Amino acid sequence: MVVPTVSSQHREQPDGGVTGRWRWLRLPAVAVWLRMAMAVAAGMALYWSSPPRNLWWLAPLAVAGFAAVVHGRRARGGFGYGLLFGLAYMLPLLGWLLDFLGAQFGPWPWLGVATAEALFFGVAGAGMARVSRLPAAPVWMAAVFVGAELLRSTVPFGGFPWGRLAFTQAGGALLPIAALGGAGLVTFAVVLLGAALAEFVGRVLRIRRRPRRLIAPAVAMVVPVAVAVAATPLVGTDANAGTARVAVVQGDAPNIGLDLLYRDEVLHDNHIRAAEELVADVRAGRVPLPDFVVLPEQVGSWGPARRDPALSRIAAQLGVPLVVGGIAHSADGELSNRILRWDPERGATAEYVKQHLVPFAETIPLRSVASAVSPFVDRFKQDMVPGDEPGVFTVGPAKLGVGLCYDVAFGDVFRGATRAGATMLAIPTNNAWYGHSEMSYQQLAMARLRAVEHSRATVVAATSGVSAIVQPDGTVTQRTEQFTARTLMAEVPLRSTLTPATRLGPLPTWTIAALGLAAVAYTLWRRPRWRTGGSRDAAGGGIAQ
Repeated sequence: MVVPTVSSQHREQPDGGVTGRWRWLRLPAVAVWLRMAMAVAAGMALYWSSPPRNLWWLAPLAVAGFAAVVHGRRARGGFGYGLLFGLAYMLPLLGWLLDFLGAQFGPWPWLGVATAEALFFGVAGAGMARVSRLPAAPVWMAAVFVGAELLRSTVPFGGFPWGRLAFTQAGGALLPIAALGGAGLVTFAVVLLGAALAEFVGRVLRIRRRPRRLIAPAVAMVVPVAVAVAATPLVGTDANAGTARVAVVQGDAPNIGLDLLYRDEVLHDNHIRAAEELVADVRAGRVPLPDFVVLPEQVGSWGPARRDPALSRIAAQLGVPLVVGGIAHSADGELSNRILRWDPERGATAEYVKQHLVPFAETIPLRSVASAVSPFVDRFKQDMVPGDEPGVFTVGPAKLGVGLCYDVAFGDVFRGATRAGATMLAIPTNNAWYGHSEMSYQQLAMARLRAVEHSRATVVAATSGVSAIVQPDGTVTQRTEQFTARTLMAEVPLRSTLTPATRLGPLPTWTIAALGLAAVAYTLWRRPRWRTGGSRDAAGGGIAQ
């Protein structure tokens, strides 16, 4: 009998017949494309949970989708899916960079920053994929995510914590957790809830006769909500240290983007004019006399003598101190971004120096090449010098803890001020660069979280909006619109008690991050045997692994 033979070059291959040097043409399996699409959809959902939208509940759902995608994958697959998730979140979230720099520099600064930040989500995805097979996987996945978030809040160039999951919860049910353990614990709660939801749904779809396996993920979903309810009494709103009447002046700025870089006098004159209107209103009895007045960042520009006749005149006319931000030179030539307390009789007295400087703006890494992506290289010929001391000013009955603009994204500035005796907080900021973008609303969400974290009334004074009065429980009682001139005035509670978050500082975040790192290390030490089909994507390569 003659048996027909088939050349090895024509044998049917399990990957569709593509072999040898043509193997790179092999397409991923449909499941991989579905997971990629789900990762992108989850990232977009996380963006939609962010301010100015009050859709905080979307954040755990977005995390649930992401956790389902990386569950059971290999680390490199988790990294790829995490990168897609991060890009889908950070690109629209940081769209204000395109509004700010796009006309002159094109999309490259926006794309570069968003991609760099998305890499940290890739790191989170890789770690979450590895720990997803451990018992109590949602706990370890949440801890890994907090660790990656801590990493991107630290490096490079001092970190960029914009877009932390905690900042999506400013109007949400999980916000009281900030008073217990700060932003890190809020992020942990969001990811734990989302990852537990993903595991619960996965077990429902798989389980037939063992419903007891649903108990653990169900409990993990309940715990964050229960902790938030238990933490609510920590967010006190009573005025246990008295009250203070504060005026917040928003003088407005022209919406001219980068052209505002060399128009310092415009910001100064607009805010002097608005402050003079406040003086007129007080004298006419239309509004009560405030205990102090807060003006935004970059209103003043001072040499070592700190002279500003207009500010001195307004402070003297009101007879109360002003708190005002501006650029200052010291006697030794150092440049810094500062907040000054302007006394009615003595002029500039106490000062606070901004601690967290914006990379490629207030400090210029790689200055020789940075001009390709930053207009501040030409605006500031030298780097600003950061401060390292908390700012607490005595203004009327209040001990005012202050931080400037970007400071609000970091936990140490207002924690230090509150520990030093601040009974309320203030955040002067200049957001006029960013047009009618979401940037100001994102920053206001951070201010609301800081208010709850330390149980302190907080005021935001922005050049062009959004300025706001925030109560100690994060409620916004007054708010301005963008690119309008308006002065807010309110009687706010002063508080002296310290929350657990203020006392513990970064300890909860570092502890959670350490647990996540230990869980990943354990999976590396244990060297688990990958299960066929459960740990690999059907296509066997690329982003899916």
